[in-house]
Amino acid sequence: MEAVSTTIQGNGWGVLAWDPVGQRLITQQLRDHHANLSIATTPLLAFDIWEHAYYLQYRNVKADYVKHLWNVVNWDEVAARFADARAGYNGLRLANA
Repeated sequence: MEAVSTTIQGNGWGVLAWDPVGQRLITQQLRDHHANLSIATTPLLAFDIWEHAYYLQYRNVKADYVKHLWNVVNWDEVAARFADARAGYNGLRLANA
């Protein structure tokens, strides 16, 4: 996830997703508002790698920013998304449902 996120050229998101075809977790890059995230996958966790997310605090040291993102991940939510994705849901679960 760190490698995927820190190697984005320009702006975008590093994404941890469930691939239902391969029945596995994958990491992907979603860049510059392009719809290059495979529709067949369900995003579980996304790291915002647009400059506005890190530049004021981390300047151009994107790797430090990404390392600190792990400290704010809501793992209970990621686990719930993972369980839903493995069960065949598309990730559009309602809160408190």
